This record gives sequence, C-alpha cells and structure tokens, in this order.
Amino acid sequence: MDYKQRTLKKAVECTGIGLHSGEKSTIVLRPAPPNTGIQFCRADIPGLPTVKAQFDQVADTMLATTIGMNGCKIGTVEHLMAAFYGLGIDNALVEVDGPEVPIMDGSSAPFVYLIKSAGINQQKEPKRFLVIRKRFELKDGNRSVCIKPSKELKISYFIDFPHPLLRRQEYELRFSGRDFVREISTARTFGFLKDIQMLKDNGLARGGSLDNAIVLDDFKILNEDGLRFKDEFVRHKILDFIGDLSIIGYPVIGHFVVKRSGHFLNHQMFKSLMQETKYWEVVTFENPEDCTKNQVKIPAFGSLDAMPA
Repeated sequence: MDYKQRTLKKAVECTGIGLHSGEKSTIVLRPAPPNTGIQFCRADIPGLPTVKAQFDQVADTMLATTIGMNGCKIGTVEHLMAAFYGLGIDNALVEVDGPEVPIMDGSSAPFVYLIKSAGINQQKEPKRFLVIRKRFELKDGNRSVCIKPSKELKISYFIDFPHPLLRRQEYELRFSGRDFVREISTARTFGFLKDIQMLKDNGLARGGSLDNAIVLDDFKILNEDGLRFKDEFVRHKILDFIGDLSIIGYPVIGHFVVKRSGHFLNHQMFKSLMQETKYWEVVTFENPEDCTKNQVKIPAFGSLDAMPA
C-alpha cells in the first residue's frame, strides 16, 4: 500500500499551446520537499510569484480551473493536476512561463508520460488522507455532487447533453493509479462546433483544434480518428473531476456520486465540504493494521519505477 508521500526524481519539461489563451508556454516539473503540496510558479513574471494549488486559491472556473492570488494566475491546471493525483504525487513545483498550462492533446496522458519519465520518488513522511465520515451533498438545479462514506475512493459520474451522442453516459471508477492511467487519463476534452466562434469572440478557446479536443457538430464527431472510448465524454468529465478534487490537497477516501457537474459546481462542493469539518477527518496510516482499524482501503497509486529511456 502507498502510505508515503511522493515527489519527482528529477526535473522534466514540455512545451505546448494554451487551450484558451492560444499562447505557447513551457512547463517544468520539479521535485519538492514533503508537505509542500503542488506549487505553481509564473516564471515569466518578475519576482517569480508562486501559487499553491489548493481550494481557497481557485480564481476562475469558466470552462477550466484557474488558480491565483495577488494578480498572479495560472489557467487550465486540471489535466496536469489529475495526472499528479492519479500517480500519487503529493509535492512538486510547476514552473510555467505563460498564463496557462499547455493543453497538449486535451487529456492527461502527456502529463502522465512526463511524470513517469522523470521517475517517482517516495518520501519519508506519511501521506495524509481525507476520510469521509458523513454524507454531504451540494445541488444546483438538476446538477449535483454528493460524497458519502466508503472504504475506498469511488467516483460514479452521470452526464446528459442535448446531443444524440451524449444524451446519457455513466461511468464508475474504483480509483487506482493503474485504472486512472488506463481508463481515464487518455480521455480528451470536448466541445461543440456551434459554440466555438462564440468562445473565441469572448477570448476563449483560441488554441483549440482537432488536435487537442473532440469537436462535435449537431450530429457527429468531426475528428477523423474518432473516439478513444465509446464513452470518452464521461471519462473526460471524471478526469476533470479528479483534477478539481486534487485541489483539496489530500487523497480522498469516499464515494462521489456526480450528476451533470462542471468546474464551477465541483469547486463549490469542495469549498463547502472543507468548511464543514464534521463530515471528514484527516488521517495517516503507518501499516495495514491502521487501515483495518479505520475500515478503509488506501488507493494503489502505482509503481515508483521510471519509464525506460
């Protein structure tokens, strides 16, 4: 079981285009000391301001998750944050020389590859887990996010869009690093052709293309290579949800039931949950007996081995 905190073995970088800004940027992922969390540094701003990825630093949720403080913002962090969460990375410094994390192919897979290329280092300090003790739910019309006690992390997700290919999709993930990588990390973001010009007129989706998103017209998918999964849409919503969930700062042990949610409701839910301390507690585990006492199963985040050169 994965009791200990994790960071990277060495620095690693990649370059790409921001989905909304359309600006080219490079990110460098660096190891970080225990208990520091995931920190983002704007390498293009004098003084190199740093923002910690945590729920009270979420600055915007319009079509992506943006974190920021004191005028320093970093956009579209959710796909990279999902990769960190999926591989159990607790501590890292992310240097970004632009306003937005590059979108890459629209999924978390390039970031998973990047992290595995760097290698994962186990640290001496124990992980801290947020264990859900009581049911908590937040609703907004027909959208909702509910969390209830469970022995493990599970995410049950339901989406329903007014489109023939997205009228109803459901998926349940019993979380592990292996299943995240295989079943969720490669699912790409998606959007509708009819909305693209409106988004661009409002300064959004300037870097969007068929290379980094699934695009649908009124009836079909426009990408020549089609889908990676027949239910890739709901899988990507789970990917986004995991990226948003990581902002809590702890791996969660509980069962999420999510209906038609997006970044805004996700973060409203997590912010509300963290303010209601009677619903959860933060615990550490030193051995399997501790898990038995608490009646929980720690997620298996995956191998520490680096990818072959």
